[in-house]
Amino acid sequence: GEDSVTASFGRFIQGVQPHQLTPTLLHRSKRMVLDSIGVGLLGSTTHVFQLALQHCQHMYGPDVISSVYGRRGTRLSPTLAAFVNGVAAHSMDFDDTWHPATHPSGAVLPALLAVSDMLPSNSKPSGRDFLLAFNVGIEVQGRLMRFSNEAHNIPKRFHPPTVVGTLGSAAACARLLSLERSQCSHALAIAASLSGAPMANAATQSKPLHIGNAARLGLEAALLASRGLEASPRVLDDTAGVAGFSAFYEDYAPRPLASPEEEGLQFLLEDQDIGFKRFPAHLGMHWVADAAAAVHKLLLGEQGSGGRGQGSGVVGQVQDILLRVPRSKYIDRPFPESEHEARHSFQFNACSALLDGEVTVDSFSQEALQRPDLYSLLGRVHVEHPHDNPANFDRMYGEVQVTLVGGDVLKGRCDTFYGHWRNPLTNESLRKKFRSNAGAVLPREKVEGLIEAVEGLDRLEDCSPLLEQLQ
Repeated sequence: GEDSVTASFGRFIQGVQPHQLTPTLLHRSKRMVLDSIGVGLLGSTTHVFQLALQHCQHMYGPDVISSVYGRRGTRLSPTLAAFVNGVAAHSMDFDDTWHPATHPSGAVLPALLAVSDMLPSNSKPSGRDFLLAFNVGIEVQGRLMRFSNEAHNIPKRFHPPTVVGTLGSAAACARLLSLERSQCSHALAIAASLSGAPMANAATQSKPLHIGNAARLGLEAALLASRGLEASPRVLDDTAGVAGFSAFYEDYAPRPLASPEEEGLQFLLEDQDIGFKRFPAHLGMHWVADAAAAVHKLLLGEQGSGGRGQGSGVVGQVQDILLRVPRSKYIDRPFPESEHEARHSFQFNACSALLDGEVTVDSFSQEALQRPDLYSLLGRVHVEHPHDNPANFDRMYGEVQVTLVGGDVLKGRCDTFYGHWRNPLTNESLRKKFRSNAGAVLPREKVEGLIEAVEGLDRLEDCSPLLEQLQ
């Protein structure tokens, strides 16, 4: 079994070393940590998070180990803290997205923070060890998804964070807990038995539970492995007649990971950067929002600069709206009835940007959802799915064509939005997003303290300053 795919993953998790984190990896992973904390803090203000936290507090015995986003003085057991903080990270669909398609940070970071809180004060991991474990969790997710062509596209069956995210959390926690090589492999195999959630729950209040469970159950898997629980030594291999991880991807074709001792070890994050969202919605919405915002500017030009291109002024000009977007059923929602459906609706996000010139956090408030002008525009939307526009975050585009009452046609198209891995947010833009998100729950000095702690994380002898700012 030493030459199996599963064993190679265990060898990588246990054997990779902090000095193998390049400056590019450190830079990109610290940006991911900062963004994930920010969206988690903002997410702690949501109804979904409140329900998850109340459930944990009422149904389980009190514990005072690991901190909870946005709740001063509130602590839970490590696994429950990982769960509620994971729910917070995805409660507004504001968390990062990678290619192949998954939300990598929210499944890993809450579990690592919970473990770090759990460890004794004289055994806290260094900042670089923390970042190494984080990168291990991200790398495992990326490697597993690259074993399947199906995984490269917008998903139809399983929500990816509930599959690769759970194993990524298990890998990261196994590394931070310094498990032995065989225990690392068993942690992955145990996590595979705790994985998987259907796409039918996208755009519902249950979708954030996917990330929460990935963080929690990955941590559970690592803790069980640390106690000696064993599982299949070939769960990641393609074994004829017995489905392991291949149960999740029909075209799964795994390959062993290179040994961490080999020269030239390269993490996937080195070449494939992360996408960061500018507003809290499914990543696909960013293409249509930017295309529609371009049309909004043209509408303002049609009406001059007197503000008549806003709101009812837009509605009065528009006769027909045509969206050219990929075919993906769960984000094709003509008349969304909740904020969660609105975050997964090409139509809603295009019409919001046509009305307002942008989509923001406030676009999904009940007041914004119920605007008569918005519903009037939604009734004029038609959708086409061109053959050259695949449901793939690396190759798709968004196009908005508006026919005016007078017959003129205005077009906007977005091939790469600002925040996509091909056009990443600047550090200044990422900090601005973080300050806005974290500032919704924390005082300014705490917000700035978190920025300082994360940006200097690789230089901290232990990660206590980061944990203290979150507490």
